Amino acid sequence: MAKSLQDRTVLNNGVEMPWFGLGVWQVEEGEQVESAIVNAIQAGYRSIDTAAAYKNEEGVGRGIAQSGTDREELFITTKVWNADQGYQSTLDAFESSLQKLGLDYVDLYLIHWPVKGKYKETWRAMEHLYKEGRVRAIGVSNFQVHHLQDLMEDSEVVPAVNQVEYHPRLAQLELRAFCEEHNIQLEAWSPLMQGKLLDEPVLKELAEKYNKTTAQIILRWDLQNEVVTIPKSIQKERIISNAQIFDFELSADDMAKIDGLNRNERTGPDPDNFNF
Repeated sequence: MAKSLQDRTVLNNGVEMPWFGLGVWQVEEGEQVESAIVNAIQAGYRSIDTAAAYKNEEGVGRGIAQSGTDREELFITTKVWNADQGYQSTLDAFESSLQKLGLDYVDLYLIHWPVKGKYKETWRAMEHLYKEGRVRAIGVSNFQVHHLQDLMEDSEVVPAVNQVEYHPRLAQLELRAFCEEHNIQLEAWSPLMQGKLLDEPVLKELAEKYNKTTAQIILRWDLQNEVVTIPKSIQKERIISNAQIFDFELSADDMAKIDGLNRNERTGPDPDNFNF
């Protein structure tokens, strides 16, 4: 069980990844993303998650540089966008991301969405980057069980991570079980359901009981389910507050109460019905 912000899970290739990090989806390029990165790193965060599609990789790179923290201490994730999928185009997209980030390597490179007919070639390119040591781990995002099965049928490297929409109303039980069975680390995007869960009565009641915020209750639930989580925030106070989840533990009964909120309800696109 994670006891501090620096605690890490060990991925299936032996690489260590922080349990908790900062996501920067919809964070504006420039000063906004730079200050979010600097504030997060100063608060003890070591994991930063971006993507080519977020169009803020340059700002993320500048924030990392400004933080003054050793590169080896940080865990940086980015993703290849749908339009760039395919073998050579993925290799080119990776070079572009690396250049924008101003880094020599990334810790985790993900396929952003399972674009039908393309993700296998994309994965082949990522395996190449992995073997070259340009990335420390490779994984996927928004893959359902059948996408993972299809990918793994003829791949050499099992994905280290699957980053998906995950929160108390979308508990992804089948996918979670599959990932556990194959030693693929599940990671949550939109863990707070874009704020839609903050007024949920069950969660508010638990927040009162533990003297925590509703957001902290949800994020703690993620960690106790062994799901890596990367809430987004641009406010320094919220960035610090989100990480204050290592000084308490939800009881088994309270975990079950939160589990009971599951409705298989998405706030983002459905990977099986997404207009790629």
